[in-house]
Amino acid sequence: MSISSTIKSIQDIMRKDVGVDGDAQRIGQLVWLLFLKIFDDRELEWELMDDNYRSPIPESCRWRTWAADPEGMTGDTLKDFIDNNLFPQLQNLHEYSNTPSAFVVRGVFEDAYNYMKSGQLLRQVINKIQEGVDFNKAQERHEFGNLYEQLLRDLQNAGNAGEFYTPRPVTEFMVRMVDPKLDEKVMDPACGTGGFLTCAIEHKRSRYVKTAEDERTLQASIFGVEKKPLPHLLATTNMILHGIEVPSQIRHDNTLSKPLISWGPSERVHCIVANPPFGGMEEDGIETNFPTAFRTRETADLFLVLIMQLLKDSGRAAVVLPDGFLFGDGIKNRIKEKLLTECNLHTIVRLPNGVFNPYTAIKTNLLFFTKGTPTTKVWFYEHQYPAGIKNYSKTRPMRVEEFAVEEAWWGNEADGFAARVENEFAWQVSIEELQRRNWNLDCKNPHIGEQISHNPEELLRNYASLQSEISNLRDQLKAVLTAALEHQA
Repeated sequence: MSISSTIKSIQDIMRKDVGVDGDAQRIGQLVWLLFLKIFDDRELEWELMDDNYRSPIPESCRWRTWAADPEGMTGDTLKDFIDNNLFPQLQNLHEYSNTPSAFVVRGVFEDAYNYMKSGQLLRQVINKIQEGVDFNKAQERHEFGNLYEQLLRDLQNAGNAGEFYTPRPVTEFMVRMVDPKLDEKVMDPACGTGGFLTCAIEHKRSRYVKTAEDERTLQASIFGVEKKPLPHLLATTNMILHGIEVPSQIRHDNTLSKPLISWGPSERVHCIVANPPFGGMEEDGIETNFPTAFRTRETADLFLVLIMQLLKDSGRAAVVLPDGFLFGDGIKNRIKEKLLTECNLHTIVRLPNGVFNPYTAIKTNLLFFTKGTPTTKVWFYEHQYPAGIKNYSKTRPMRVEEFAVEEAWWGNEADGFAARVENEFAWQVSIEELQRRNWNLDCKNPHIGEQISHNPEELLRNYASLQSEISNLRDQLKAVLTAALEHQA
């Protein structure tokens, strides 16, 4: 049975359990079980490679001890063990071990929960995992990686507002254009399930890792923070799936809860790739961690200010932001002024509708910038649908190959992108023009005809102008009719 079929059969078993309600709980239940199985499979490797390896997990709580035997404990005995032995020990693992691995396992379980009420159904699920998942087989590891992304999409379908699965083609393109080098620290301050970070890992491995020492350098260069428990659990598991042996640098925290000024030079990084949650609002008080000029409760705006703070001088970033940021005013204007005067916002890739379907219809943009030198001009590139496609869907998703056009056009930042040329989809706007526009970055493509604007302020101005014209016509008509009536009289 394929891993995909195994996972489907596991979810079917969970649907019979009265304690599991909805996709989010099923995925949460499945992932902590998979985490322990995957961790145990990795430990088998580590034990073969290192005679001195010692597990951070007590023997009674290791997967091989309580779960691997298909004839092992079941029913009330199994449920009692999980609820009253396994979870309490893993959640208090610091009492048993203080190694980095123990910190990771404890972090995974501090907010995990056993939703299942039936010990018999639990045993069926565990046996399916034991039979169907062997992470030490290269083929299954590759297949599981693909399946894992499907699990992440299923999580989004469970309805977590403000959190969107970023399509793999987008994350890969952003990472390739930022091009993190082997020894450069890469961070995602709102890492969700770790998609950008896994792309950064694969990018570095495929281009720069040649020796065991290179791999150790890579392992120490990946950083992420995630606020919510389930995405953090998924991110940690995702890191292990992608060969990060001790993903202790994936923290469960809210990066916005720390005062901006407290992020010192030692915490700054070379590269940031991120899709901050947009459309959401932070809890009261978070905005006070930021200077008065940038105080807002809008999550994406706060993250952009934080990202500028977290970058080293000459550090590079690629960030997904909605259209509303480009044309927004007020605090958004002050953030854009800071971005354009303190960083070189060299490129904005404008994505078409449907990239984030079915999670949101909001149009989005990819902003690429480098900290330390002010912007002199911004290049815009309108990403096009492939021939014959008018919108993305589940059956016609975005593909990696679509970004080949942008990559061929991209050029080199070292020479100021001297090779770039304007075409029907690419154009540039000077900093002087952007200042005249009061930092409005919603710049229309000058090479195509009239476009429909979705800028609320522009729509309101057009509406007011139209109302004024109607009023003038009404007055003129009234004057004509009045004159006619007077003439008849």
